[in-house]
Amino acid sequence: MSRFHAVRLGAVANIGRFWSPEGVAYPRGARVVVRTDRGLETGETLSSLDEMSRSQADGVILRKMTVEDDLLEARLKKNRDEAYQACADRIAELKLPVVLMDVEHLFDGESLFFYFLGDVTPELERMTRELAELYDTKVRFREFAEAVAVGCGPDCGTDAAEGGGCGSCSVTCSLSATCSSK
Repeated sequence: MSRFHAVRLGAVANIGRFWSPEGVAYPRGARVVVRTDRGLETGETLSSLDEMSRSQADGVILRKMTVEDDLLEARLKKNRDEAYQACADRIAELKLPVVLMDVEHLFDGESLFFYFLGDVTPELERMTRELAELYDTKVRFREFAEAVAVGCGPDCGTDAAEGGGCGSCSVTCSLSATCSSK
Protein backbone atom coordinates (compact mmCIF):
# COMPACT_ATOMS: atom_id res chain seq x y z
CA MET A 1 0.00 0.00 0.00
CA SER A 2 1.32 3.45 -0.81
CA ARG A 3 0.19 6.74 0.66
CA PHE A 4 -0.35 9.83 -1.46
CA HIS A 5 0.21 13.39 -0.30
CA ALA A 6 -0.18 16.91 -1.58
CA VAL A 7 3.25 18.54 -1.30
CA ARG A 8 4.19 22.20 -1.77
CA LEU A 9 7.61 22.75 -3.31
CA GLY A 10 9.66 25.16 -5.34
CA ALA A 11 10.21 28.89 -5.32
CA VAL A 12 6.79 29.54 -6.80
CA ALA A 13 4.99 27.13 -4.45
CA ASN A 14 3.98 24.41 -6.88
CA ILE A 15 1.60 21.87 -5.35
CA GLY A 16 1.92 18.32 -6.59
CA ARG A 17 0.75 14.80 -5.86
CA PHE A 18 3.47 12.59 -4.41
CA TRP A 19 3.44 9.00 -3.27
CA SER A 20 5.32 7.32 -0.47
CA PRO A 21 6.48 3.88 -1.63
CA GLU A 22 6.80 2.61 1.95
CA GLY A 23 3.24 3.69 2.71
CA VAL A 24 4.36 6.29 5.27
CA ALA A 25 1.61 8.73 6.21
CA TYR A 26 3.31 12.10 6.71
CA PRO A 27 1.57 14.69 8.91
CA ARG A 28 0.66 18.14 7.59
CA GLY A 29 3.73 20.38 7.62
CA ALA A 30 6.30 17.58 7.45
CA ARG A 31 9.39 18.64 5.52
CA VAL A 32 10.28 15.98 2.97
CA VAL A 33 12.76 15.22 0.18
CA VAL A 34 11.00 14.40 -3.10
CA ARG A 35 12.05 13.32 -6.59
CA THR A 36 10.37 15.27 -9.39
CA ASP A 37 10.99 15.50 -13.12
CA ARG A 38 13.33 18.42 -12.29
CA GLY A 39 15.45 16.44 -9.80
CA LEU A 40 15.63 16.26 -6.02
CA GLU A 41 13.68 18.95 -4.20
CA THR A 42 12.49 19.69 -0.71
CA GLY A 43 8.85 20.21 0.07
CA GLU A 44 6.22 20.45 2.76
CA THR A 45 3.31 18.05 3.04
CA LEU A 46 -0.09 19.73 2.98
CA SER A 47 -2.52 16.83 3.24
CA SER A 48 -3.09 13.17 2.55
CA LEU A 49 -4.83 12.31 -0.71
CA ASP A 50 -7.13 9.49 -1.71
CA GLU A 51 -5.42 6.48 -3.20
CA MET A 52 -4.61 6.82 -6.90
CA SER A 53 -2.33 5.10 -9.35
CA ARG A 54 1.36 5.91 -9.20
CA SER A 55 1.21 7.09 -12.80
CA GLN A 56 -0.98 9.99 -11.63
CA ALA A 57 1.67 11.15 -9.15
CA ASP A 58 4.06 14.02 -9.87
CA GLY A 59 6.86 12.26 -8.04
CA VAL A 60 7.89 10.21 -5.05
CA ILE A 61 8.56 11.14 -1.43
CA LEU A 62 11.99 9.73 -0.63
CA ARG A 63 12.15 10.57 3.08
CA LYS A 64 11.44 13.04 5.82
CA MET A 65 14.11 15.75 6.04
CA THR A 66 17.04 14.79 8.28
CA VAL A 67 19.47 16.98 10.21
CA GLU A 68 21.98 16.40 7.41
CA ASP A 69 19.39 17.47 4.84
CA ASP A 70 18.80 20.67 6.82
CA LEU A 71 22.53 21.45 6.75
CA LEU A 72 22.72 20.83 3.00
CA GLU A 73 19.65 23.00 2.45
CA ALA A 74 21.29 25.85 4.43
CA ARG A 75 24.40 25.61 2.21
CA LEU A 76 22.26 25.64 -0.94
CA LYS A 77 20.36 28.69 0.35
CA LYS A 78 23.67 30.53 0.77
CA ASN A 79 24.63 29.65 -2.83
CA ARG A 80 21.16 30.68 -4.02
CA ASP A 81 21.45 34.04 -2.28
CA GLU A 82 24.88 34.60 -3.83
CA ALA A 83 23.54 33.66 -7.29
CA TYR A 84 20.61 36.05 -6.81
CA GLN A 85 22.91 38.94 -5.93
CA ALA A 86 25.33 38.16 -8.76
CA CYS A 87 22.45 38.02 -11.25
CA ALA A 88 20.83 41.23 -9.92
CA ASP A 89 24.18 43.05 -10.11
CA ARG A 90 24.80 41.83 -13.67
CA ILE A 91 21.28 42.87 -14.77
CA ALA A 92 21.91 46.36 -13.39
CA GLU A 93 25.37 46.52 -14.99
CA LEU A 94 24.00 45.52 -18.41
CA LYS A 95 20.87 47.66 -17.95
CA LEU A 96 18.65 44.77 -19.02
CA PRO A 97 14.89 45.46 -19.08
CA VAL A 98 13.96 42.59 -16.73
CA VAL A 99 13.30 42.14 -13.06
CA LEU A 100 14.85 39.19 -11.28
CA MET A 101 12.02 37.68 -9.22
CA ASP A 102 13.77 34.79 -7.54
CA VAL A 103 16.46 32.14 -7.82
CA GLU A 104 15.88 28.51 -6.93
CA HIS A 105 18.64 26.01 -6.28
CA LEU A 106 17.32 22.45 -6.28
CA PHE A 107 18.22 20.12 -3.44
CA ASP A 108 20.33 17.95 -5.73
CA GLY A 109 22.66 20.93 -6.16
CA GLU A 110 22.62 20.42 -9.92
CA SER A 111 19.97 22.85 -11.10
CA LEU A 112 19.70 26.58 -10.61
CA PHE A 113 16.53 28.29 -11.84
CA PHE A 114 16.26 32.04 -12.44
CA TYR A 115 12.78 33.58 -12.52
CA PHE A 116 12.41 36.84 -14.43
CA LEU A 117 9.65 39.32 -15.06
CA GLY A 118 10.12 40.58 -18.61
CA ASP A 119 11.33 39.31 -21.96
CA VAL A 120 14.21 36.86 -22.04
CA THR A 121 16.64 38.34 -24.53
CA PRO A 122 19.73 36.71 -26.05
CA GLU A 123 21.81 38.97 -23.80
CA LEU A 124 19.97 37.66 -20.73
CA GLU A 125 20.46 34.07 -21.92
CA ARG A 126 24.19 34.73 -22.35
CA MET A 127 24.39 36.21 -18.85
CA THR A 128 22.65 33.23 -17.25
CA ARG A 129 25.06 30.86 -19.03
CA GLU A 130 27.95 32.85 -17.51
CA LEU A 131 26.37 32.51 -14.08
CA ALA A 132 25.92 28.78 -14.68
CA GLU A 133 29.63 28.41 -15.28
CA LEU A 134 30.36 30.49 -12.21
CA TYR A 135 28.14 28.30 -10.03
CA ASP A 136 28.94 25.08 -11.91
CA THR A 137 25.28 24.22 -12.37
CA LYS A 138 22.81 23.67 -15.15
CA VAL A 139 20.86 26.89 -15.45
CA ARG A 140 17.23 26.91 -16.46
CA PHE A 141 15.14 30.03 -16.39
CA ARG A 142 11.49 30.80 -16.83
CA GLU A 143 9.67 33.91 -17.82
CA PHE A 144 7.59 34.66 -14.76
CA ALA A 145 5.15 36.86 -16.68
CA GLU A 146 4.49 34.12 -19.25
CA ALA A 147 3.73 31.59 -16.53
CA VAL A 148 1.32 34.04 -14.90
CA ALA A 149 -0.49 34.64 -18.18
CA VAL A 150 -0.43 31.12 -19.61
CA GLY A 151 0.05 28.65 -16.75
CA CYS A 152 -0.41 25.11 -18.02
CA GLY A 153 -2.23 26.19 -21.13
CA PRO A 154 -5.58 27.56 -22.19
CA ASP A 155 -8.00 28.09 -19.28
CA CYS A 156 -5.42 26.89 -16.75
CA GLY A 157 -6.88 27.14 -13.26
CA THR A 158 -10.37 28.09 -14.40
CA ASP A 159 -13.70 26.29 -14.37
CA ALA A 160 -13.53 26.27 -18.19
CA ALA A 161 -10.64 23.81 -18.04
CA GLU A 162 -11.42 20.11 -18.09
CA GLY A 163 -12.39 19.01 -14.57
CA GLY A 164 -12.30 22.53 -13.12
CA GLY A 165 -8.54 22.94 -13.45
CA CYS A 166 -5.75 21.92 -15.73
CA GLY A 167 -5.01 18.76 -13.77
CA SER A 168 -1.83 18.23 -15.76
CA CYS A 169 0.62 19.16 -13.07
CA SER A 170 -0.89 19.66 -9.65
CA VAL A 171 -3.73 18.95 -7.30
CA THR A 172 -4.62 22.61 -7.25
CA CYS A 173 -3.52 24.47 -10.35
CA SER A 174 -0.83 26.92 -9.30
CA LEU A 175 1.79 29.06 -10.91
CA SER A 176 4.80 26.85 -11.41
CA ALA A 177 8.00 26.68 -13.35
CA THR A 178 7.30 23.00 -13.96
CA CYS A 179 3.67 23.44 -14.89
CA SER A 180 3.17 22.22 -18.45
CA SER A 181 0.80 20.11 -20.46
CA LYS A 182 1.95 16.51 -20.56
